[in-house]
Amino acid sequence: MVEIQPIRVEIDREDDGRILASIPDLPGVMAYGGTEEEAVRKVKSIALQVLADMIESGEDVPGPLKVLFAA
Repeated sequence: MVEIQPIRVEIDREDDGRILASIPDLPGVMAYGGTEEEAVRKVKSIALQVLADMIESGEDVPGPLKVLFAA
């Protein structure tokens, strides 16, 4: 398993027991999972897709995440 850092993930448990993971530095990037591990894996996958799209379209990557793409 690859550890993707420094993507900061926040975890919340919904009333129905599902786990919600979100990326504070990428508003709107969130995913549900049955376990914390599943939710984190899903949200990091989504975050990487969003970041790749941002880079491809020439958008600025949010400051804390720029280190992922330093040359």
